[in-house]
Amino acid sequence: MEMKATEQNRRRFFDYLFTLFIVVSLNFALPRLMPGDPFLYLSGDHGEEIARFSTDQIDAYRHQYGLDKPWPAQYAASLFALLRGDLGYSIYYNKEVSTILLNRLPWTLLLVLSAVFFSTVIGCLLGSLSASFRGKALDRLLYPLMIAVAEIPAFLLGLMLLFFLAAGLRLFPLSGAMTHFAGTAGFWHTFVDIAHHAFLPVLTLTMVRTGAMYLLARNAMTTVLARDYVRTARAKGLSTARILARHSLRNAMVPIVTRVFLSLGGLVGGAILVENVFAYPGLGRLMRESVLVHDYPMIQGIFLLVTGAVLSANFLADCIYRRLDPRIGLSTEVQP
Repeated sequence: MEMKATEQNRRRFFDYLFTLFIVVSLNFALPRLMPGDPFLYLSGDHGEEIARFSTDQIDAYRHQYGLDKPWPAQYAASLFALLRGDLGYSIYYNKEVSTILLNRLPWTLLLVLSAVFFSTVIGCLLGSLSASFRGKALDRLLYPLMIAVAEIPAFLLGLMLLFFLAAGLRLFPLSGAMTHFAGTAGFWHTFVDIAHHAFLPVLTLTMVRTGAMYLLARNAMTTVLARDYVRTARAKGLSTARILARHSLRNAMVPIVTRVFLSLGGLVGGAILVENVFAYPGLGRLMRESVLVHDYPMIQGIFLLVTGAVLSANFLADCIYRRLDPRIGLSTEVQP
């Protein structure tokens, strides 16, 4: 049994590697299929073409970045560079792609991990309460409310919060990740300033993901609460809170834990839109700027990082799901 599980994990790992290879190939081709030339934008800001380079200068730049070679040669060079851990050199920012990504990644991780934590906690609590009082007033209130919130696009919800809470009431900053020179005022002041700027983006992503987590927790808890051992616990006179904490929630954690890891991948895509709404200096805003100036190496680096994060989250979710419930791994071996 253990050998079968190990073989399944190995096969699944190679499936993910093949998927990553396909994504890397598409990642190489798609930026080069965009209309325009990256060297027409080197002197511009946010895509405006301020000055043209001469033909000799453009040829020199294309030779420097290897863009004068045929596509197969560029593709082979790109694969060998990836195997060496080299993501290339940014055309627009004049820095190594890996250095820029490492500077922007912490801001995106702050949004994503915070949103995953808060949406999981809030969604599980509300879903458990809704399942416990299914069909009653609390459930009839929460169910349509969570569905309505979950259907609002992240960028639209972010714009609403930005207009009302930031521009209207002026409770939060309109953009950015921290106030200039805030880091010189001490750790606590810096922490509060960063949290103040991140509140609206995190709130947006949390609200968008809470609805899905609520529905999952509600369905899982409804199934668990209908089982015999829960009826026995109620017959013994145990309180509802104790039944939920010790008997129900623990047995409903398998799909919830899986969704947490899958949410990491989905929230990265949502963070890209939210960061552009709030001008937050993460990977999402960096990708928009890179697309505007046709910075091929930077676009490839961002997509590769996002793809790797999504595939890693899916792989971990797959492994943990089978670890929590070994029957999942054996179900494919059952013959009719």
